Amino acid sequence: MTSTIAPRVRTLVLLLVAAAGLLLAGAGPVSAHAALTGSDPRQGAVVDKAPQQVSLTFSEKVALSDDSLRVLDPKGKRVDRGDPAGTGGTTYAVKLHGGLPDGTYTVTYQVVSEDSHPVAGAYTFSIGAPSQTSVSVDGQTAGGGVVGVLYGFGRYVSYAGFIVLVGGAAFVLGCWRRGTAVRSVQRLVVSGWLALTAATLGLLLMRGSYTGSGKVGDIFDLELLGQVLQTKTGAALVSRLLLLAAAALFIAVLFGAYDKRDDEEKRDLTFGLAIGGTVVAAGLAASWAMSEHASTGLQPGLAMPVDVLHLLAVAGWLGGLTALLVALYRAPAETPVDAAAVRRFSQLAFGSVLTLVATGVYQSWRQLGSWSAFTGTRYGQLLLIKIGLVVLLVGIAWISRRWTARLAESGVAESDVTESDVAESDVAEADAGRVTADEAEKEHVATGAGASTTAKGASGAGSASGAGDASGAGSAGADGDSERAAQLARQRAAIDTARRKRERDADPNRFGLRRSVLAEAGVAVVLLAVTTMLTSTEPGRTEEQAAAATSSATADANAAGALTLDMSFDTGAEDGKGVVRIDLDPARPGSNEMHVYVLRPNGRAFDIPEVKIAFTLESQDIGPLPVVPDHISTGHWSASGVQIPMAGEWKVAVTVRTSDIDQATVSKNAQIG
Repeated sequence: MTSTIAPRVRTLVLLLVAAAGLLLAGAGPVSAHAALTGSDPRQGAVVDKAPQQVSLTFSEKVALSDDSLRVLDPKGKRVDRGDPAGTGGTTYAVKLHGGLPDGTYTVTYQVVSEDSHPVAGAYTFSIGAPSQTSVSVDGQTAGGGVVGVLYGFGRYVSYAGFIVLVGGAAFVLGCWRRGTAVRSVQRLVVSGWLALTAATLGLLLMRGSYTGSGKVGDIFDLELLGQVLQTKTGAALVSRLLLLAAAALFIAVLFGAYDKRDDEEKRDLTFGLAIGGTVVAAGLAASWAMSEHASTGLQPGLAMPVDVLHLLAVAGWLGGLTALLVALYRAPAETPVDAAAVRRFSQLAFGSVLTLVATGVYQSWRQLGSWSAFTGTRYGQLLLIKIGLVVLLVGIAWISRRWTARLAESGVAESDVTESDVAESDVAEADAGRVTADEAEKEHVATGAGASTTAKGASGAGSASGAGDASGAGSAGADGDSERAAQLARQRAAIDTARRKRERDADPNRFGLRRSVLAEAGVAVVLLAVTTMLTSTEPGRTEEQAAAATSSATADANAAGALTLDMSFDTGAEDGKGVVRIDLDPARPGSNEMHVYVLRPNGRAFDIPEVKIAFTLESQDIGPLPVVPDHISTGHWSASGVQIPMAGEWKVAVTVRTSDIDQATVSKNAQIG
């Protein structure tokens, strides 16, 4: 039965790891954790004169570099001067050169939020009138590309390594100390240490490129690495590497010196390892808590220790589960996992689950802030998936606890052996020994007889030569006997090992426990992938606050500023195509000021004979209300005192005449007031 299920186990584990990889690959670029909530000039605005600076306001504090804020003219040339700087709170500005000509300007930004994630974006504003621009604002993302994928994979590997390292060591030290001598468990914990160390080094090298250019070639840029070391995230990664050096010493003592000590020394060493291991594990968990979600936002002083407890509970449960799975499948027959060890891990896992629930509830409240964020934000949706996986995992763990109880009961029954059973076993072993001895003696006799016959049949040999042959035959017979005995001993040991392994695997309780633990491990792999995605997703509270701030800024702009409408037209003439833009200020009932700009397809001002505007509120049968603006300059018309009688969804129709006979009327609906 074991030979049949082992390939299935490997296949299932590989499939689960592949599924986790697909989840990570589908995550895409990291979501912004600091959102742009305002700007001056605002997006799409048309200002009369060139501003002295451009300022941006974010939902939280961000880290800037020399190129974090850039302003580009219509040809893509930079017009900002000096380094960007904060102007107070969450607002940052960069100064502009004087005497900027009219046209459309592009503002690009790439910053790093307080929780270590890069944020990028772009928008446009115009001076005097809009114009054609060669700068594209599409594809302004941060944390994408090959470096983004590698960085995301490194984050997943670092979490997995931490869980296996801390949870595996906790399982051995707290639940199954005989496991210190088991090679498969040793390799598991060491693999966790290697994975976490390699991933941390990789993240440190990729950090500069990940938050900057995104180029693979910049991974080994020492100047970028120096800048990373001065950031909060760089300090956290370096601290993690130093703690991993201490963890290496812990592993060396646990799997090297521990098993060689006597019982009294082991008790003292266990206490020391427990204290030291807890400190190192808490320090490793704090390297995440001090640089990511918990370090910013609401109640960071409480959130960081809660996050440390959460990570330790995850490692104790899922890492211990991984170690238990390896022990159940890979431990030698001489040192199988006993029921007491499984029972102790069950208690450890139960305590970890309680800690996870308590800390998870607090984290959910802190990161979401409202029930609507569960379904209205990506973070909330991922959190619902995580909660479902945890519930499934707890259900499977409950089944494992039942198998553990049955295994413990069967273990007690097996240990209740009578003296007569022991005596019968001894007699059976003695009989087996006599049979083996008889077989060896018969083999020896047969060998001696063959040698004697050969000696008698020899002719023409001297007495000295005959004596030498007899001595050689006797020596060859002795060597053959010892080699045969050693071979029989190896065969008996192999048979005994196979018998004990067969008896262990034939236990239905142990077999059931192995299957349930394997199912737990499979769900845990997917759960870890979802958790990694959660740490790279903008918290629901921040997303809703940013959306509210953006809506408020839009509402304020509509209340105090212009409504902008762009409409394409084609009069059918040879030179009859273009775009008409209408700015209505303040876009509410009463008196308004209106500006009309007519542009060619290439963005240049279009000088045409006439433009007429009409407003219609079809729901109230009001209109059309005609407006004939005054010609101000090439492609620019204006009208003051435009009266809008009431709020509603108005149809704005524009008639454009490009010659004496060629004209076209285009319209668009807009909410006014």
